[in-house]
This record gives sequence, structure tokens and C-alpha cells, in this order.
Amino acid sequence: MIGSRRVLAVVPARGGSKGIPLKNLRPVDGVPMVARVGHLLHDIAMIDRAVVSTDHEEIARVAEEAGLAASFRRPPAISGDRIGDIDVLTHALIEIERIDGVPYDVIALLQPTSPLRRAEHVTACIEMLIDGNWDAVWSVSETDSKGHPLKQLTVADGMLDYYDPAGAAIIARQQLTPVYHRNGICYAMTRDCILKQKTIKGRRTGALVLEGNFVSIDTEWDLSLVEFILSRQRGIQGGGGG
Repeated sequence: MIGSRRVLAVVPARGGSKGIPLKNLRPVDGVPMVARVGHLLHDIAMIDRAVVSTDHEEIARVAEEAGLAASFRRPPAISGDRIGDIDVLTHALIEIERIDGVPYDVIALLQPTSPLRRAEHVTACIEMLIDGNWDAVWSVSETDSKGHPLKQLTVADGMLDYYDPAGAAIIARQQLTPVYHRNGICYAMTRDCILKQKTIKGRRTGALVLEGNFVSIDTEWDLSLVEFILSRQRGIQGGGGG
């Protein structure tokens, strides 16, 4: 709990990922991605309930072994690759409230594909939601200037053009207004945001800007990059003078 508010963590982990088959079961640093989230949640006292939303029995089994409840299965209608987070969260919230017989005031969405998250990121996201009386809070990272919308290009029938015509006036990165992207570390929402506003981005959504580099895993390259980052972190933590 945070104050008098019950907190539910939902871990979405369907079995039908296409880029990396059964992506949520792939090990990162020797631990399946879905299990890493379960282990992390052990360190977050304010989480009252942590559940996995999955349509896959092996994912459910691994999640349960890591401390996530697998009390229901996600139906096929909301298990495709074009289903939005709001459908998954609404189903999970309604199901677990039916099973537990209590309402949950705060819902945190934790995607297994962001394995560089730390417990303090999740805590900060939930605390910001409550302290600022937001409808939702998303964790975001500043986008590198090379990925700024005004520096993006399009190609149609071999012809190059600016994605935004205003990009033609950009000479130096100092001209660019910073933009941000979702890093998948944490989304926190109120119950009303999900059930009444029917969105994960409510009328008042705050941004928790996280420093550092995060990787949201979609490809084998992303997996290799995360393994490299974790190995470097272990080397720094374990290193000493010679």
C-alpha cells in the first residue's frame, strides 16, 4: 500500500511474440525476462499484489515460480499483436478484483522487456502518481538528438525528403527542443483512469524522466546489448585496483 491505497502490479507477457519467439521466457543474465520482474517486485513493499497476464501455460508457470500470481489466463481476443495495453490492463484488473474481492486503487504496468529497471524506478513512478494527484505517470527517457523527429527522413519511390519540413532549417542540435520516448520501465495509473477514462494516458499524465540508458527488447540485437550492459555493470561493481 501507499497511504491507504492498494497497489496492483500487472506484468503483461503473452506467448505469441513474433520478433523473438516466446520472448518473455528468454533469459537475460541467466533469468527469464518474466521471472526478473517477479524477483524485482519482492523488493517493493508498497506492491500489494503482483500478477502476470498471459495466454501461455509455460509463461504462467515460470512467473508463478518467481512470485507472480497467475490466477487467470488472458483470452485469445486480447492476446494478439495489435491489442493495446488498456485492454490487457482492464481485463487483468477486473479479473483480480473479482478473485480477491477488493478494489485496487493504483495499477502499475511492468513490461518484462525492460530488464534494466530497478526497484527505485517503480517506487518513484507510483509515488509521483500519488503525490502529484496525476491520473497516470509514465517513465520516459530523453531521445538522443540523432533520433529527433526534425532529423528524421522519409523515402518514397527512392526519393528522400524530410519527415517534417521544419527539419530543413535545423543546422545544429542546439536548435532542437528535447523530446522523450517511453522506456517501458513503469507506467502507473489510477483505477479511474483505466475503468472510467479507459486509457493508460489520462487527462493528467505526468512524466517521470529517468537518467541513464535503457533498452526495451524487441530483437536479438537488443538482447545482446542488454547482456553487454549488465556484464559491464558487473565489471564496474566488482572491479578494484590492481
